[in-house]
Amino acid sequence: MNFEFKYVSSLEKIFPDQKEITGEIKKLSALRGETVSFQIAYRSDSPIWLTVETESEQVEVREVALAPSEFVVTNEPDVLRDSPGLYPDPLLPVKEPLRMPPNQWRALWVTVRTTPEDMPGIKNITVKLSAKSLWENEPVKQVCSFPVELLSAVMPEQKLIHTQWFHTDCIYTHYKVPCWSEKHWYLLEKYFRNFTAHGINMLLTPLWTPPLDTKVDGERPTVQLLDIEYENGVFSFDFTRLERWIDLALKCGVKYFEMSHPFTQWGAKCCPKIMVNVSGKMEKMFGWHTSSLSAEYVAFLRSLYPQLLAFLREKGITEKCYFHISDEPSPEHLENYKACEEIIRELVGDLPVIDALSHVDFYLDGTVKHPIPANNMIEDFVDAKVDPLWTYYCISQQKDVPNRFFNFPSYRNRIMGVLMYRYGVKGFLHWGYNFWFTQFSLKTDIDPFTCTDSGRAFCSGDAYLVYPGENGPVDSIRGEITFEAFQDCCALQKLESLIGREKVLHMIHEGLDYELKMKQYPRSSEWLLNLRERVNQAINKA
Repeated sequence: MNFEFKYVSSLEKIFPDQKEITGEIKKLSALRGETVSFQIAYRSDSPIWLTVETESEQVEVREVALAPSEFVVTNEPDVLRDSPGLYPDPLLPVKEPLRMPPNQWRALWVTVRTTPEDMPGIKNITVKLSAKSLWENEPVKQVCSFPVELLSAVMPEQKLIHTQWFHTDCIYTHYKVPCWSEKHWYLLEKYFRNFTAHGINMLLTPLWTPPLDTKVDGERPTVQLLDIEYENGVFSFDFTRLERWIDLALKCGVKYFEMSHPFTQWGAKCCPKIMVNVSGKMEKMFGWHTSSLSAEYVAFLRSLYPQLLAFLREKGITEKCYFHISDEPSPEHLENYKACEEIIRELVGDLPVIDALSHVDFYLDGTVKHPIPANNMIEDFVDAKVDPLWTYYCISQQKDVPNRFFNFPSYRNRIMGVLMYRYGVKGFLHWGYNFWFTQFSLKTDIDPFTCTDSGRAFCSGDAYLVYPGENGPVDSIRGEITFEAFQDCCALQKLESLIGREKVLHMIHEGLDYELKMKQYPRSSEWLLNLRERVNQAINKA
């Protein structure tokens, strides 16, 4: 039996049918408190059982599994492949020997989680592999020892606000547990901890079922934190469940909260689904059947928001809360959106109201003071001197710009960290941490391991960063690389604190004959790895 392995950077995606392995690396460096990853690509000429062992609690080894994609980005040159097929993405725990077919390259994902208290120096990360052929008695044993240089400097706390929309209804529907049952709360804690461990520090909070990706006149499974009663023309609100949500999120490391949108997506025409106890009977008091500007709904909002803000002040988190109007309005929605914005602005005062949008006119006319533009439209907002500047990407951002699709090379995901630093971005939004439904939430019982494109609606990789494991989240390559991007931004900010922003920008552009932009950046894993190494050594020197 011939068994071979190679050390490969986290920025490579290893396909079973590839002939050669690229992206080999010899070492990594890291700031103390940083999480770094590399891969062990391996192949055997006969079927094997592969046993994996590691001795350190700070080292986790996972199998890079394959997931099917029927819908990939096409008509774009900078992709790995432009055809449907199997793509490396889920990172599965290795609980027992792996049975592997012959003559296929496969990979193990090795994650090293350092702490600020770790001593600087070279750490040899040891992984023991035992490959036993199905046809031979004696296994081939290999000890993989990979050096990680831990530097003296400590990774600073992340300054960027990072939200990946958390779909609470997807948790209880997938695991088939009652909403807000103890099992639901148990699972929420698992996902919250995974969320914050990957640098995601703002949590979409479902005061009511968020009106996101829902068919007109359709509805998503009910997930409402507020208990609301209506009797004799008066609304009353119980915040008990919301308090439990906030307390759990804070315990898990969440720093910021965004309150669910009070108006429907794509135009703010109607109301979200809001369940109310009316004289002892639960009713859907508001929804698609209610105009967003109806007197009844405006009265509801004017009753709720003063009490909600008082509750948030009691919790001491008012300054960490963000509010919405409606997701992705278009120019034809401007008049209606503006009327809705005026209502919410009157109620929340100077607290930030943020929305994803792509049309700078919403900012120029004063309707939206805190816009979140798509990264392919960011230059318009830079020219308009938007401050603070946020950005996002989703299914529409395919040409030239960074994104996280299955068939994109990982450098098109990780470069986002450098670009956010270069633009001075303060916040990043994505709509899909765990959207495990089909488009418009028409089907809520899909298997995200086999249906990766929301029912052939969104290119694989857009709708979620985590898969639903047996008892909690299963990470993905894309989630780990997104976190690496945010760590890159933190490292650049650390270096700026030592030598100044001008010198850091000069280092980033060294050797380039153009200015780094969202649509213009080196298409190279090696460039990114070399830049990060130069940044690390400059921090160490300073």
